[in-house]
Amino acid sequence: MKVILRYPKREVEITGRRRVKDLLRELDVLPETVLVIRGEDLLTGDAVVGDEDVIELRPVISGGRRRP
Repeated sequence: MKVILRYPKREVEITGRRRVKDLLRELDVLPETVLVIRGEDLLTGDAVVGDEDVIELRPVISGGRRRP
């Protein structure tokens, strides 16, 4: 599978099927810090990804509310 990491920008090729949470552990990425996207779908940690998938890891960015 191709894994596209957005920050820092890089691409990684990984073979074999695995759960998203195992993939993140292997890449040393904290699950709370990224959104895992396949096509137009957000994936949970229990979703299974495989060789044919293209997975994108986007950093989670939260913004505050502007005070009036």
